[in-house]
Amino acid sequence: MPRIELFPPIEPYETGTMPVDDIHTIYWEQSGNPHGVPVVFLHGGPGAGASATHRRFFDPSHYRIVVLDQRGAGRSTPLGETRRNTTGLLVDDLERLRTRLGIDRWHVFGGSWGSTLALAYAESHPERCLALVLRGIFLMRRREIDWFLYSMRVIHPEAWERFAGFVPAEERGDLLEAYHRLLNSDDPAVRMAAARTWSIYEGACSTLLPSPELVSISGEDNHALSLARIEAHYFRDGLFEPEDRLLRDIDRIRHIPTVIVQGRYDIVCPIVTADELRRAWPEAEYVVVPDGGHSAMEPGVRAALVAATERFKRIG
Repeated sequence: MPRIELFPPIEPYETGTMPVDDIHTIYWEQSGNPHGVPVVFLHGGPGAGASATHRRFFDPSHYRIVVLDQRGAGRSTPLGETRRNTTGLLVDDLERLRTRLGIDRWHVFGGSWGSTLALAYAESHPERCLALVLRGIFLMRRREIDWFLYSMRVIHPEAWERFAGFVPAEERGDLLEAYHRLLNSDDPAVRMAAARTWSIYEGACSTLLPSPELVSISGEDNHALSLARIEAHYFRDGLFEPEDRLLRDIDRIRHIPTVIVQGRYDIVCPIVTADELRRAWPEAEYVVVPDGGHSAMEPGVRAALVAATERFKRIG
């Protein structure tokens, strides 16, 4: 059977910004069918921002596609801002946007950090969720963060050597603290160099086969700065209390139709985390892509994601 491809490129029919406090203003857009079933796309990172490609997971004749850039990411301002940037506030922003757009309930689609935020949002507001599509599961626990910082070297030693080698030798025992310092340096050149190194490390580890295109995108200034600064901020100061809260509160969302898509060879968010979620939530449909890495653009991963949004047309 041929793999399902992304839908053709489309442009938004509406874009806007929404101040959420006296620091942050959020970018949002709508595309597809203005009278269709609402779906909100939650980008990864945190801090990665959304792109035009992300509209293409959804049939534009059926879905009213809502895409936003989370605090400090993408087209939201200020870029890379970590003050007043927490998971709880991002959840509040989603509710504020849903209300502003006059949406009662919507599908929620999120990958990597977007899966984290989707779970946190759904567990806080289950009555607003028609269905969930989750990819590359990340539950933001300390062992997952330590894997990213240290253990990905088992598979990608060259990328890790470049990542760790950017930090002074005497600080490599705590890479997160070292990068947090560098990413918040008063010297913009130091901040930018650290951001590029962090972001390229993640990009280099995100596909099953090397992707020079993804590595190049990862090194772009705005993308790298928001991704690295906000990821380091969340990894250092944004853990849940208790740490396993998302798993602990699955009963709140057990009834919501859900598809979990996981690449077998996802190195950034390894499959063991998705397997834990699947065991805690057997009601969810679990799709393992046998030739997939972390990126949503891996052919098998994107096909599974589009297949899920197609099946969920029956809901809503």
